[in-house]
Amino acid sequence: MKGAIFLQILIGILACLSVFWVNAEDPYRYYTWTVTYGTISPLGVPQRGILINGQFPGPAIEAVTNDNIIVNLINKLDEPFLITWNGVKQRRTTWQDGVLGTNCPIPPNSNWTYKFQMKDQIGTFNYFPSTKVHRAFGGFGAINIAQRSVISVPYHIPDAEFTLLVSDWFKNFSSHKALQKRLDDGYSLPVPDALLINGHRNSLSFTGQKGKTYKFRVSNVGIATSINFRIQGHTLTLVEVEGAHCLQESYESIDIHVGQSVAVIVAMHGPPKDYYIVASTRFTKPILTTTAILHYDGSNTPPSLPLPIAPTYHIHWSMKQARTIRTNLTANAARPNPQGSFHYGTIKVVRTIVLANSATKINNKLRYAVNGISYVNPTTPLKLADWFKIPGVFDLNTIKDTPTPGAPAKLGASVIPTTLHDYVEIVFQNNETSVQSWHLDGSSFYVVGYGSGTWTADIRKRFNLNDAITRHTVQVYPQSWSAIYVSLDNKGMWNLRSAIWERRYLGQELYLRVSNDERSLFTETDVPPNALFCGKAKRPQ
Repeated sequence: MKGAIFLQILIGILACLSVFWVNAEDPYRYYTWTVTYGTISPLGVPQRGILINGQFPGPAIEAVTNDNIIVNLINKLDEPFLITWNGVKQRRTTWQDGVLGTNCPIPPNSNWTYKFQMKDQIGTFNYFPSTKVHRAFGGFGAINIAQRSVISVPYHIPDAEFTLLVSDWFKNFSSHKALQKRLDDGYSLPVPDALLINGHRNSLSFTGQKGKTYKFRVSNVGIATSINFRIQGHTLTLVEVEGAHCLQESYESIDIHVGQSVAVIVAMHGPPKDYYIVASTRFTKPILTTTAILHYDGSNTPPSLPLPIAPTYHIHWSMKQARTIRTNLTANAARPNPQGSFHYGTIKVVRTIVLANSATKINNKLRYAVNGISYVNPTTPLKLADWFKIPGVFDLNTIKDTPTPGAPAKLGASVIPTTLHDYVEIVFQNNETSVQSWHLDGSSFYVVGYGSGTWTADIRKRFNLNDAITRHTVQVYPQSWSAIYVSLDNKGMWNLRSAIWERRYLGQELYLRVSNDERSLFTETDVPPNALFCGKAKRPQ
């Protein structure tokens, strides 16, 4: 009898615990996206764009920290296709990163389901196609990750949010294939013809009420040009940069380089009328400008010229502004502990990697290289080759940690081996005359310094080792360098690439292999059951 009573009590306890466990699981958000071609005319000329569920730009993902995201992507294009999640760290899930180093592309007229978590992240991000040059003609959209209700934010909660995706656009190419052919033929792209905001030029309006505050999430989803963002008659208070709460500096305008995202707070305290929202290109001739409208509810007064003045061409202004963007050390991010509790400046760097970009000719065609290697994607994804120990796909000696002056550039599959939990210093050396933009998948990093000329070791004494901003994409100014510190605590094969798509498509990228000697679900998931196989990788029997 006592045994039966004990058993009933035990069953009851287990039942209660099972309810708790079910309720404690992080929420799931399900999406079904169909990718198709469709006619769009953002500049008044019909072109073949890439649509998601018939939309250009694609639908936004609105999530909360730790949400699980399930995206069933149906590819109705006539080419293989992948989407990558720009800034989502893919903790333990390198298989979901959506680049050719980790995934076989989704064949035409088939589907594949992404499954990943917004683990310990907040902030403003975006997604876009990683295959070929698809992203130049659409397929991109916003990712906004809100904080959990139990985590405070270091500013007054705005009354509403607006998301702005700023892209550059080419008028004289009928489709991405025409643009891609120009690159395949060995020619650089011209300066874009225009900028768009959410796929439109000079036609959108965002409505707010006097006396209220609004968060503007702004991403540069273009493929070529840095932009400057500003709102006529209003100050921008920067509050978040790619998932990090920053010191709340106020700006008349702010530079956002290719692949970067910011969130600003705008207080609508001006006289009730309409005002211009302006995005213009930086470091281009001519300067391209597009506008939208900030509309005060109830106003019948149109905006008036002139547009707010853009910063000058000078690089120094932009670099000086970049140094003012710093981490709010006392604020929480996705977790309750302050952002400053990770004392990045006191950790010993175990390795320094210097990466120099260059333009070159290989086989009489334009290519771009990193430390003399112009990347070419193998037919077998690097991650599958590494996991299944498939020989002949890549080796770990193709690219060196530092550039070799004078060595001719060559084609290769560049993979830099690192050990899980390595703390690495990476210096991006740009000896060219155009601004570069570098993105790292799988981790954010601390931008500890910018400077002109050639980086040397003694420059470290000028690094910001206290409150450098963490982000996933960093600009490198012409004939200058940028330095980052990164804790490689996410196991996987991670793409380190130029965010300027011509350069990436023609070879300016590589991969960081973050690994150790054991396989554990605590550090990396197994190959997904639905994984696609291609090249030398065959599905295990």
